[in-house]
Amino acid sequence: MTALPRPDETLARPDENLALLDETLALLDAAAELAESPLLQIAERLRRHLAPYVRCSALVIFTEDCTGRPQKKAGAEEIISRVSIEELDRIRASLPGLEPRWKEEIIAGQPRPALTLRSSTNALLVLTDPALAPGRDDDGTMAVVSRLWHLTAVRIRDKVAEAPPSYLRESRAASAERARVTAELTDQHSTTLETLLSALRSPHQSDQMARAAATELAAAALVRLRAAADRTTALLEEPVATAFERLRGDLRPLERFGGIELQFVEPPADGRALPGEVAHAARAIVRSLVLAMVEQDDVTRIRVQWDCDGTNLLVNIRDDGKGQLSLAEDGLRRIEQRVQALNGRLRMEVMAGWGVDTFVSLPLDPPATPSPEAAEWELSRREEEILQLLTGGLRNRAIAAELHVSENTVKFHLGSIFRKLGVSSRAEAIALARVTGSERAFLTTAEKRRHGE
Repeated sequence: MTALPRPDETLARPDENLALLDETLALLDAAAELAESPLLQIAERLRRHLAPYVRCSALVIFTEDCTGRPQKKAGAEEIISRVSIEELDRIRASLPGLEPRWKEEIIAGQPRPALTLRSSTNALLVLTDPALAPGRDDDGTMAVVSRLWHLTAVRIRDKVAEAPPSYLRESRAASAERARVTAELTDQHSTTLETLLSALRSPHQSDQMARAAATELAAAALVRLRAAADRTTALLEEPVATAFERLRGDLRPLERFGGIELQFVEPPADGRALPGEVAHAARAIVRSLVLAMVEQDDVTRIRVQWDCDGTNLLVNIRDDGKGQLSLAEDGLRRIEQRVQALNGRLRMEVMAGWGVDTFVSLPLDPPATPSPEAAEWELSRREEEILQLLTGGLRNRAIAAELHVSENTVKFHLGSIFRKLGVSSRAEAIALARVTGSERAFLTTAEKRRHGE
């Protein structure tokens, strides 16, 4: 057994003990602040808390968890305003593992000394012009930096997984804007470079060596530009099969340690790719629903199924419990708000003694503005609700359950809707609503009530 130090030995260096205590408390305060940090401030806070250990001219975080803002930056404006996703992606791909690396990298268009780290969430941290703070040793400093960075990366992932309505709206808007700008830049520079290639390949040019060199440079620039556009597209979208496999990975610990059998029904591999914010939100919604189901008594098996009809991501989760869940509960209301933030729908069928069957529909496209034709239909409020549910893929029985009316009432309103739209079938009504962009323009009764209509 190791002998305890004598009191006089413990008190021999009180200044060192106090300094160690102060540093420990400072680290705990840093960890607490990073754990609670909003995403918009997390880069600046991480840079501030790393300054006592490593100083840098700029700090850049690159994470695909945030589809709207994959870069989070703080520091020198000439660096953070020019660093590109292409540069960061190249650095991350070159890192062999999770160990920190001191190496010159191309950042913001020029070589710079950099400290780079990759996290277990596949996020990247870059510190430009790094220098150890005075009195710090390499090993101890890197241990602190790695741990604070890991905490930050996990915070980013978990914050995105919460999918609050404000974040989802902001993410979708930012993603759409970035896609628009990228498309414009691609068209502009592609035209310029293609014109340059045509001119330099002209037989009227006499300086063959100059023409060959210029052609090679222009061709390389085209390749880089196209690669950057493809990379941006990859950030904006995620294949449905890949998104579902990530969900399985998220839920695997629950199956391993929670004693729950999870059954997964995979989506078609060739289904439409999911917008990044939809994929993240869907995984967060499913995780929350599964955890809510696990809280019930006697649940031993949960089935999770995804499908994609080209317009919506369709999620079905079913348990074998006693049917104890209700959308009136606070936790499930918050989940429903996440669904509504993406203009989706959540429906739950509770069968007392037989379990809970939950259906979620998330549209893959942003809300559209209704055309003048939709306004001319003069649908009643109830007809608008039924048309919205119809275009969401619900059958008559499900629509009746959603609106707390009989199926005969639904059929009556559908007949009126068909007459006003000038169609003769459900398929024609759905197609016409989608063409005019009205299927997501109609508010549900609850939404209208909140707006005081």
